[in-house]
Amino acid sequence: MAGSNGKQKTVRDMVLSLGLIGIAAALIYVFIPHDDSPRELPRVDYRVELLTARRAAAYPVAAPEGLSKDWKATSVRFQGDRFDAWHLGFHTPGGQYVQVEQSTQKPSEFIDEATQGSTVTKATEQIDGRTWTRFTGGRYDALVLPGKASTTVVAGTGSFQQLTEMAQALKLA
Repeated sequence: MAGSNGKQKTVRDMVLSLGLIGIAAALIYVFIPHDDSPRELPRVDYRVELLTARRAAAYPVAAPEGLSKDWKATSVRFQGDRFDAWHLGFHTPGGQYVQVEQSTQKPSEFIDEATQGSTVTKATEQIDGRTWTRFTGGRYDALVLPGKASTTVVAGTGSFQQLTEMAQALKLA
């Protein structure tokens, strides 16, 4: 009989310990301040990467000029070892995402990757004397500009109006 009484105390002590831990966790959660709001995306300065890409790339690298301050650059990279790949990502005024992608990679592979599976449509847009082709149906909608030395893709979750606004702002150097 003495053995079973010891087991009951052990179980009871374990249940009491778990209860105290639960109460302590609840008190910490209630009284320690925590912020559940979405994090603000930091703005990145892409000027240095842009200058580097423009010196190193085998094509004129595109970057926007004249966009409102509400367009926030959030990501930038140039990968000279990966088909001179240029990427510049923006958080739009409406909370969407728009990116500029350029590369010397084979256009069909690059477009599929940059648009995340979108397919070509028959719709085109004339922007600054250049014919951009619309892509839709994947994760991103896109405007694609084929070139001799590279392909330029403006893609994202933003509307075609926002994609067009970005494409209009692009300056090649």
